[in-house]
Amino acid sequence: MNSLDWVVLIAYFGVMVAIGVWSHKRVDNVSDFFTAGGKMPWWLSGISHHMSGYSAVMFTGYAGIAYTYGVTSFVTWSFPIALGIAIGARLFAPRINRLRSKLHVASPLEYLKNRYNLGTQQALAWSGMLLKIVDVAAKWAAIATLLSVFTGVSLNQGILITGVITAVYCTIGGLWADALTELGQFIIQLLAGISMFVAVVLELGDKHIGFFDAWSRPELQGHGKPLVGEYGAVFLLAFLFIKLFEYNGGMLNQAQRYMATSSGREAKRSAYLSAALWLVWPVVLFFPMWMSPLLVQAQKPDGSDSYGLMTEQLLPHGLLGLVIVGFFSHTMAMCSSDANAIAAVFTRDVAPALSSKARQWGPRTGLVAARLTTVIFLALSMAVATQVNSPTFKDIITVVIKWVAGLMGPIAIPMMLGLLRQFRRSGPTAALTSWGMGLLAFWLVNYPISWNVEGGVPLQYQVSIPLAVSLVLYILIGYIKPEDTPERDAIIARINSDDDGAAAAAVPTPISSPAGD
Repeated sequence: MNSLDWVVLIAYFGVMVAIGVWSHKRVDNVSDFFTAGGKMPWWLSGISHHMSGYSAVMFTGYAGIAYTYGVTSFVTWSFPIALGIAIGARLFAPRINRLRSKLHVASPLEYLKNRYNLGTQQALAWSGMLLKIVDVAAKWAAIATLLSVFTGVSLNQGILITGVITAVYCTIGGLWADALTELGQFIIQLLAGISMFVAVVLELGDKHIGFFDAWSRPELQGHGKPLVGEYGAVFLLAFLFIKLFEYNGGMLNQAQRYMATSSGREAKRSAYLSAALWLVWPVVLFFPMWMSPLLVQAQKPDGSDSYGLMTEQLLPHGLLGLVIVGFFSHTMAMCSSDANAIAAVFTRDVAPALSSKARQWGPRTGLVAARLTTVIFLALSMAVATQVNSPTFKDIITVVIKWVAGLMGPIAIPMMLGLLRQFRRSGPTAALTSWGMGLLAFWLVNYPISWNVEGGVPLQYQVSIPLAVSLVLYILIGYIKPEDTPERDAIIARINSDDDGAAAAAVPTPISSPAGD
């Protein structure tokens, strides 16, 4: 990077902070901070949903997969996400919106206290927060890895820089700041992605390599196969189920985008927009990564530095700074949205269960608590990020795929399936058993059993077995020990009703929440 690239990067940081300051004026209470008061347009919600779904891990971990295996990076990652969100547009998006519009909650987990019981809500809340700390830590480490390639700053310095900037705008501006910065980040991402795409096409032309000729080169041998190695059919199917739950609310931050729209219909439209973006745009981003073995020689064994090296080699100064800003756009979008979601879970779900004073918070006190929680979450994730490359986590992609995908099912299944009428018989016993046994299955296949298997348990089973255990137990126990009650049925009925007025008049709101809405 030279002075021109630094100007682009610093200007980007300045704009992000300015948006946060402007958004501060739109935040008067906890509802505004966490769900934008239900006033977010569907198209902004859809773009925000898309942008908050991936980070610089795509340009490190998934760039390594693309460098090593080729198009399977798209087939087993962004394609199942697009399909999962499209399915969730009808299945989950409208119902999650009704959590805010009908039950008047500000956190995606707030309804679980009445849908199941307090113990279930707390189990899912605490485990979800801990998993998010690890997930966001991987994102900080990913962007710091890229930053080190271009600037030479250390991993810890990169984590500190990105974390502090993100903390400033998302803490003062809430979900409005997240969504508006993500809109700006989306525009930057378009410019950066197209610039890199064009640069690679021109470089291939200079080397007299056509698009179809490239796939026959020895460097890309087998790169055109959709499913390769450990990223096979079982992995694809498991990932589809995981992303169906994760990207429709299981990881909490995407649920907020659905809650922020004015109605279930608008939430559905935002989900369809996000699904379309996930289907089309990653192809543009992945193409340079698929061609990277023809253009650069990765220095890291997993190829995670290939995209950074290629960017540095192909782009002139100024455009180089723009692409680096694109890296930051991804990471800061996801991390800020995660921070807002976890702050919602802590202040709305955890704190009231721990302290009677939290149940009496007024609008100002609740808002201060939300902002303080956001800062604490970001600080914890940054601290964990410094350990991502330790033997415990091995590398960034291990954290993202094995830990986050493997643990997603046990946490998300009770929350997501609890919204649907078909699973009304599944109560607290089914939810807690599904959650606990899923976590146990994750530990067994990744540690004790893995140690006794030559070469370890294949990745596809590490992520699929915990999900399968949780799903089967949640459904099975619901039939063996049904725990549906009139109160729980009333909640489910309201979430599944399209008639807002009639439903609201017929059934009193059963959710009790802290003051300050």
